[in-house]
Amino acid sequence: MNTPPPVDTSQAHSARIWNYWLGGKDNYSADREAGDQIVGVLPEIVDIAVATRAVLVRMISYLAEQGVDQFLDIGTGLPTADNTHEVAQSANPAARIVYVDNDPLILVHARALLVGTAEGATDYIHADLRDPATILDKAAATLDLDRPVAITMFGVLPFVGEDTEAKAIIDHLLGALPTGSYLAIVHSTSAVTGEAMEEAVRRWNEAGSAVYHLRTPERMAGLFDGLELVEPGIVSCPLWHPEPAEVGRAREMDEYCGLARKR
Repeated sequence: MNTPPPVDTSQAHSARIWNYWLGGKDNYSADREAGDQIVGVLPEIVDIAVATRAVLVRMISYLAEQGVDQFLDIGTGLPTADNTHEVAQSANPAARIVYVDNDPLILVHARALLVGTAEGATDYIHADLRDPATILDKAAATLDLDRPVAITMFGVLPFVGEDTEAKAIIDHLLGALPTGSYLAIVHSTSAVTGEAMEEAVRRWNEAGSAVYHLRTPERMAGLFDGLELVEPGIVSCPLWHPEPAEVGRAREMDEYCGLARKR
């Protein structure tokens, strides 16, 4: 694993801001200050961060129930509780997981992600979302690409502003995988809070290292073209297969998600 460049703690970093909202410890004063400024215009952003992690757990658990035992997690972010390999391998100790991120900061923490079960496999690829060929080539060292793989893209596609580019990346990745593979997407919108979310994203972009773009649920739907959406389709994260105790109580948030199967 290559030695990453030094981490600049004086400037806020998007991954560390998200880590702060999730209650993590991998953040600094600049991150907390930027995070608090965003909370000031969109107080529910902390709830959104928690809801995103919760839907990851539900989606991975659902996929494991369908017999999926291979996962390609693109846009890993900083390690927190309930990482993809922990959820997948708790259901099936033989599950194999490959994490992908292009951030040197994430590389610093990669070893925290590499601790999985003895029966399964967990690996980390330092690669860019916009280079799907490299992702597939390196993932093949751990995953059997002739068998179904679930690709998860939680909060990473907002960094690709053009729909045509995002869809081309998705098509390249899924084109190398067999029928029965899945695509899971979590993406921010402004469908619920409108200007508040738009202002929060403006402040995020001022503090972060990469420009973040919102998409409408309708534009999200286009990213799933050609795939079979799992019910209930594209919905706010709390409404996707909520836990029994949350049925009828879950509220809409400006973080939407969808899961679809390759036919």
